[in-house]
Amino acid sequence: MPDTIRLLDGFRLGHWTDAVHGTGCTVLLCPPGTMASAEVRGSSPGSREMTLLAVDKKMDQVHAILLTGGSAYGLAAADGVMRWLEERGIGYRTPWGVVPIVPAAVIFDLNVGSWSIRPGPEQGRLACESAEPFISSQGSIGVGTGATVGKWNGLEGRMRGGFGAAEWRQGTVVVQVLAAVNAVGDVLDERGTIIAGAREPDQSWTADRHPLRPFARSRVLDQTNTTLMVLLTNARFTKVECLRVSQRMHDGLARAIVPVHSSYDGDVSFALSCGGESADLDLVAECGAHLAGEAIRNAVRHATSAFGVPSVSGP
Repeated sequence: MPDTIRLLDGFRLGHWTDAVHGTGCTVLLCPPGTMASAEVRGSSPGSREMTLLAVDKKMDQVHAILLTGGSAYGLAAADGVMRWLEERGIGYRTPWGVVPIVPAAVIFDLNVGSWSIRPGPEQGRLACESAEPFISSQGSIGVGTGATVGKWNGLEGRMRGGFGAAEWRQGTVVVQVLAAVNAVGDVLDERGTIIAGAREPDQSWTADRHPLRPFARSRVLDQTNTTLMVLLTNARFTKVECLRVSQRMHDGLARAIVPVHSSYDGDVSFALSCGGESADLDLVAECGAHLAGEAIRNAVRHATSAFGVPSVSGP
């Protein structure tokens, strides 16, 4: 995969990163006419404006997607994104003004760095100000700054998660996936080998001793996790078809993370369609599942060690 990924025409990606306190947020600004739906799995989601993305609801376009740290507190960053868009006349038009539609989802990173520092409206605005039409950095940036993985046996053996991306191009059809990886489970490569996850004091994988990965519940109940994914494509899909793509993305999540969709995860996938290309739905959906796994792996492979939590790249 190239170091830099150019986003689909009209999309821009921005990050706000607080490497000192271990949190951040990431915003995807969308071009006009972006169709969207989403799928939420796991028992502990944190989100905003998700109901609008249900296929029985009238609204079928979005103006930005926010992925943020800070748990439920971090949803306040969406206020800053909305104000930034409103100032530029971007949003759902009413006789009295525009209302930007900004679905948002959170990860729980309050157990890294500082509990009291969370993204808010100003941080959401700053992420918008930094937005560019390409992805040049992955790993410990934006929403991935405080992300960790492999917490099913407690926090002691966890490793760094992060923000990752992957893309696929065939002719004029493009599919791209972004992921914020903060899972309770271990991250696996394409062959099912652990690349980041719960480790023993001797650096061996805890799953080698406990392959079914029983939760250390007394140490897991008071923390939440979550993996967030966003797919964007220039294939022309309806809202119902976007939902089907977002559902299939969770297949890739399950291939790359074990265990997944647990009581302590609130995994969310967004599927966005903006463009007029003709493409087979099942091909794009399977591509989305594959890229979801690749983006998850890229997130942990690019992460850096911090806050006493090791990464794939070093202690």
